[in-house]
Amino acid sequence: MSFSRRTFVKTLTAGTVLGGLGLWRTPVWALNSPGQLPTLSGTEFDLSIGQSPVNITGKPRTAITINGSLPGPLLRWREGDTVTLRVKNRLSEATSLHWHGILLPANMDGVPGMSFDGIAPGDQYTYRFTVKQHGTYWYHSHSGMQEQAGLYAPLVIDPLEPEPFSFDRDYVVMLSDWTDENPNGLLPTLKKQADYYNGKKRTLGDFIDDVGRDGWKATFSERLGWAQMRMTPTDIADVSGQTYTYLMNGHAPDDNWTGLFNPGERVRLRLINAGSMTYFDLRIPGLKMTVVAADGQYINPVVVDELRLASAETYDVIVQPENAEAYTLFAQAMDRSGYACGTLAVREGLRGAVPPLDPRPLLSMNEMGMNHGDMSGMAGMNHSNRVGMQSHPATESDNPLVDMQTMMPSAKLDDPGIGLRDNGRRVLTYSDLHSAFADPDGREPSRTLELHLTGHMEKFAWSFDGVPFSAAEPIRLTYGERVRLVLVNDTMMAHPIHLHGLWSDLEDEHGNFQVRKHTINLPPGSKRSYRVTADALGRWAYHCHLLLHMSAGMMREVRVEEGHAS
Repeated sequence: MSFSRRTFVKTLTAGTVLGGLGLWRTPVWALNSPGQLPTLSGTEFDLSIGQSPVNITGKPRTAITINGSLPGPLLRWREGDTVTLRVKNRLSEATSLHWHGILLPANMDGVPGMSFDGIAPGDQYTYRFTVKQHGTYWYHSHSGMQEQAGLYAPLVIDPLEPEPFSFDRDYVVMLSDWTDENPNGLLPTLKKQADYYNGKKRTLGDFIDDVGRDGWKATFSERLGWAQMRMTPTDIADVSGQTYTYLMNGHAPDDNWTGLFNPGERVRLRLINAGSMTYFDLRIPGLKMTVVAADGQYINPVVVDELRLASAETYDVIVQPENAEAYTLFAQAMDRSGYACGTLAVREGLRGAVPPLDPRPLLSMNEMGMNHGDMSGMAGMNHSNRVGMQSHPATESDNPLVDMQTMMPSAKLDDPGIGLRDNGRRVLTYSDLHSAFADPDGREPSRTLELHLTGHMEKFAWSFDGVPFSAAEPIRLTYGERVRLVLVNDTMMAHPIHLHGLWSDLEDEHGNFQVRKHTINLPPGSKRSYRVTADALGRWAYHCHLLLHMSAGMMREVRVEEGHAS
């Protein structure tokens, strides 16, 4: 594995450092071809979490790494095996590893304060469990801001049965966001000024242009609406390219991560969004992508030009490059403030053309289930009794942590999302995703739980039902029951919602099983439902996977217990 000059992690591999001290066996590094991440395979793994110097933007900084690499090593497991992972903490603070989307006992899930105590400085924790699935996943810290500081890595589980598609090469493409700032300072900064990183607000020139296009009355009414809500239509992402450098497999855009191919080969790309606060829109100009798996699970193949990866989502795609020597993997941030990119090429040193960023998207009142003249989504107003409108929990009413409510949410499963509509490209939507298998449970849910995603943009407060995690009671499920979860997004932000330990079986608008996932994206003003089988006892985290939203309160605990439900 050869990192470029600017992203080279200046430490020896764990095999040299720790093996030389007699503490660990030398890990087996598998180098399949140039461009592959360092890989550990088998059933026994030794992982060391520590600090490593990095230089991503031309300034020396310190990252939190696994075995000295950023991202950490790709772990390759096999379905049906029992894996043992000995994790040593060489930091001066507690740490953890969470195996995202993996079915396992609660005490192996890696959430401090919920499933275990965390790994204290100098201590070692042994994870051991049987692998019950296959596909593309990832793992990361669930302690503080360590994920943002570099503590994440890919995970691939090889299946027992032959896969329903063929390929000649296999690459992980892990997207992430890096800041030279101290990650621990991001949340306090946003608490003080929620739009601190929003450097692309509308100007007087934009106002004049809009008056010329829409007229004075409509433009003034639209601006007044946003002002009354103390929001801005450019609030697409809380943290932007103003501080972020967007990475592909740990490489900044000018480092040109490269995966090799021979013309005509079928190349499998395992796309993973490890961004702490970033949605990525990925395309490969000149190539169609055949999407064959979502969140590690096979789907009926669908051919697209572009797809959006919410934070924590994974997609497997097959491409077949043959008409050019180099193709650009282009992943722009949803707010168009920057991009990650790399190259598929017939040899090292080549680079395809990098397309310009798409225009900056703008939110509209319609995005949140309102129109320009409808300010009924303002905080403190509950319209539960208005015919045809969405009801809201009482905890949202007169709540200083809730600044808006959506009145007419919809599933939006066929909507590619803001910034991707009518762009001339075939964009993947949730309505395209259909599992290549029937509902694995088959039962109708015995009850329905509805939760609202809530927030206050100006205060940078985030919660479920207006109640932050620190004040919320656990959600209790009975072991073995099948429940329907309905999520309503009452905010102007998109939220990727992740339930640990259990699968989330997304339904279509008619309540039919559609696709099995571990992370469900909720665009602004959307309402989506999914089924959950409570087949794993214990305490499980349930949260928005935007790290700062989770840290600010958009999280709950789900308890799966014997013979009790409420």
